Amino acid sequence: MAERIIRSGKAQIHDINISYYIKKATEPEEKVIIFIHGFPFNKNSWKYQLESLEDNITGIAIDVRGHGLSTSGHGFFSIDVFAKDLEAFMEKLELQNVVLCGVSMGGYIALRAYELFPEKIAGLILSDTHHRADDNAGKQKRFDSIQAILRYGRRPFAIAFIDNLFTKKTIQENEEVIDLIKSSIRRNSVRNICATQLALASRTDSTELLSKITVPTLIIRGEQDKITPKALMEELHQGTKNSVFVEIPNTGHLPNLEDPLAFNREINGFLLERLGTGNMKRHYNFI
Repeated sequence: MAERIIRSGKAQIHDINISYYIKKATEPEEKVIIFIHGFPFNKNSWKYQLESLEDNITGIAIDVRGHGLSTSGHGFFSIDVFAKDLEAFMEKLELQNVVLCGVSMGGYIALRAYELFPEKIAGLILSDTHHRADDNAGKQKRFDSIQAILRYGRRPFAIAFIDNLFTKKTIQENEEVIDLIKSSIRRNSVRNICATQLALASRTDSTELLSKITVPTLIIRGEQDKITPKALMEELHQGTKNSVFVEIPNTGHLPNLEDPLAFNREINGFLLERLGTGNMKRHYNFI
């Protein structure tokens, strides 16, 4: 069996360079999965998932415009711009029928991508995300956050953000994951963090899209997520007819980092059982 190596790459699209990791299939490629990180993180948050993929699956993790090592270009961010960047990236690498896996903001991007080019998407994995636009209170919270970052910088923002992202157990015991997220936040400029907050505040509501999603969809939530309410994720599941909803115990907003074994088991089972050629091999609970 050939050794599978995660390699770095860059793709020139539109007005930016997209930085990405790729782990190519060593057996005849059956699927390609693209991982899309949340705010304000980068592709490093998906390394556990890339390492876990079966040999017939190519995995790619991208840095969204203005995050990680991807450049920011014109600097005007929106979920729509991020989704169109993704489409251009797929065209650049000649990718078709991909599975999109997005957490939080990455889920918003995946849903918008499906709205724009559903014919290029074979499946969706949506983690700790939802379909609703921010209400006025949510928008104001983001505006207040921007003002605080401009006044006090990234450090206080990062400290408060980490408290909301993770369970107490993770904060106390998993220094590697906490350092990864702190590093991710530091890699982003104040300008890009604020621009992304505005992009999140201005995103459109995807409720009407849900009934149009026909591809297999896996919806994952960290059981103790303090950011994404369970009710919204159940609504997302019930509105998406071909979907499965699972919760991962003892995890918060980033279950892919807090319990990668459980998260990887869910996504790899989904790739095999819902998107493979064989019959389902284990039982999923539908809500």
